[in-house]
Amino acid sequence: MNRRNFLINAGATPLLLATTGLQNALGTHQPGSLSARVAIGAKQAMHESTSNSNPITVFLCGDVMTGRGIDQVLPHPSDPRIYEPYMRSALGYVELAERVTGPIPRPVDYAYIWGDALEILDQVAPQVRIINLETSVTRSNDYWQGKGINYRMHPQNIPCITAAKIDCCVLANNHVMDWGYTGLTETLETLKTANLATVGAGQNAAQAEAPAVMDVGASGRVVVFSMGSETSGIPWSWAASKDKPGVMLLEDLSIDTVRRFALQVREIKRPGDLVIASIHWGGNWGYKIPRQQIKFAHALIDEAAVDIVHGHSSHHAKGIEVYQGKPIIYGCGDFLNDYEGITGNEEFRDDLALMYFVTVNTATGKLMRLHMTPTQIKHFRINRASDRDAQWLRDTLHKEGKSLRTRVERQADNTLSLQWE
Repeated sequence: MNRRNFLINAGATPLLLATTGLQNALGTHQPGSLSARVAIGAKQAMHESTSNSNPITVFLCGDVMTGRGIDQVLPHPSDPRIYEPYMRSALGYVELAERVTGPIPRPVDYAYIWGDALEILDQVAPQVRIINLETSVTRSNDYWQGKGINYRMHPQNIPCITAAKIDCCVLANNHVMDWGYTGLTETLETLKTANLATVGAGQNAAQAEAPAVMDVGASGRVVVFSMGSETSGIPWSWAASKDKPGVMLLEDLSIDTVRRFALQVREIKRPGDLVIASIHWGGNWGYKIPRQQIKFAHALIDEAAVDIVHGHSSHHAKGIEVYQGKPIIYGCGDFLNDYEGITGNEEFRDDLALMYFVTVNTATGKLMRLHMTPTQIKHFRINRASDRDAQWLRDTLHKEGKSLRTRVERQADNTLSLQWE
């Protein structure tokens, strides 16, 4: 297996897309008790796990924000000057965090920020590791004026990403161009030099829309598309065009948008491929999932043959759905940020996050299991969550999953597992 065999322009076999249409994309409730349907789903997953010898396990998480305060404690901090209304130095975020949780060593080594996550990743050993890298990686001083918040990490700190053996960085988010077009170009070049696949941003629309394709040996391929929505705060001016750099920005969440995207999937997807649609959408706070997002996610599965919907932008974890046997993570929550010491919205516990390990049957394209490891951001690093915090996450996801017909159970090892109908 060659983890980094990225086949961006690989040949494709035409895909017969699902023909269930928009009506099925809206979803309908099935009769029967929840416990009975969960039992049926569990039996089906067990059957699939024994009938297929080549499952693929993918690691997914929410926003990884290594800029600003975190960049300042790494070996090569950027110029700390920032242009926010209430903060003029990125060092201010380090000071805020230290007031709450105590001293943070400086400089830390590159692996420091991943903390306990490194051991967990090694134990689970997913074939592919995907993050939403929500920062510009650049020396550029050409900050995007009027935006208010500008995230930047020094390019020489890129080993902090490779320390976790990350395979793919999705970039269609509202911080990748915080330091202008120059910053975007350097970000793309830095990630490419570090042998990291990127998707969702490019020097033109064709590059921004192109998927990252990762060969995982006998198991097949993982195909990742990255797209952003205006609802997450991405400026319309960031949209890539035929001759302008930018991000893959969705015009809307309509069925027409899905069908245009389906044409891209048809060109690349081969039998046995796992297709992931990674979407930066929605606001930062609140558990309510807009009906428009639900319809769009369902249509991606029905019309575009997407196997996993990887949603992010919310600062906290949101409910999970399994639709047509395919997982939809509506909001992963922030996985790493420099928010320690920032007050407001404490009820959402944005310091808590999850490592999502999604295992899919490559023969059927359906979910076999979804395990989650609870974590907490503290001292600008990822730590295993306490028993109490793991239970809080379980209870929250369980509650938010009721309307989505999913259950979350806490295991003896303090991990969480998803149960579905």
